[in-house]
Amino acid sequence: MSLAEKHSQLIKQKAREIGFDFCGIAKAEFLEAEAPRLEMWLKNNMQGEMSYMANHFDKRLNPKLLVEGAKSVISVLLNYFPKQDLSKQNGDNFKIAKYAYGEDYHFVIKRKLHELLNFIRENIGDVHGRAFVDSAPVMDKVWAERSGLGWRGKNSNLINKKLGSFFFIGELIVDLELAPDAPTGDYCGSCRRCMEACPTEAIVSPYVVDGSKCISYLTIELKNEIPQEFQGKMNNWIFGCDICQDVCPWNRFAKPHQTPEFEPNEALKNMQKKDWLEITEEVFAKVFTKSALKRAKIKGLQRNIRFASLE
Repeated sequence: MSLAEKHSQLIKQKAREIGFDFCGIAKAEFLEAEAPRLEMWLKNNMQGEMSYMANHFDKRLNPKLLVEGAKSVISVLLNYFPKQDLSKQNGDNFKIAKYAYGEDYHFVIKRKLHELLNFIRENIGDVHGRAFVDSAPVMDKVWAERSGLGWRGKNSNLINKKLGSFFFIGELIVDLELAPDAPTGDYCGSCRRCMEACPTEAIVSPYVVDGSKCISYLTIELKNEIPQEFQGKMNNWIFGCDICQDVCPWNRFAKPHQTPEFEPNEALKNMQKKDWLEITEEVFAKVFTKSALKRAKIKGLQRNIRFASLE
């Protein structure tokens, strides 16, 4: 066994101990095949108001511009599928995406990634690297796909054969030579359930999502008023949306996560429609202390609630 293979095994074993569900490795290289796809997506304005998507084009495609001397990209998956699906408990209630039930994943995964990076430095040597969780121009789904952790489905989400798609992705880009994993195949076949289920028709063609039409974008990223054309299509979603994942046949393999930080608090579990409609800054601060919902802020959430109430 080569040194690169030994180091790879050691890192994967530690990743599992830390709590990650899967860990894979890809060679840090220029993403040549992604360049024209990203360019076309931006050219068609599918990023909507997410102007940051057009920034740092070169960095998105080249990990060596993010970490000098980068040799490997270590990708990890962390399951967030809940024991209790709050969106199905009360058919008429407002809904938030499952990923936002507990503590903001950025903090949880960053802590775990830093623990993994410290382990690498203590056990392998002076390794230079950075941890990424939606925090820089990194194409996380592409790297996870290249490292054999799954394939990108027609809804553009990464799908794992054993786990489905309800998981977070994080990366360590390091200047350490590691043994890369082989990519997996695409197992979507002729299935179009995600495309047919999307109420705003955001999945414009297989593997292409018009971000400006996605309910997640409309309820989180969009800062202006939600366009009238989407009235009656929100299906009570007020922060994010899980429709294209809920209908995916691969998610029949989803299992409840084992991360205590992702558990919803009692206040969130007990929120009824009238509570959402009357939400105050005080309640918002109490219920969503460490939540990703803070990204929408109270005014954004109230806007989403008003718009969803028009249905």
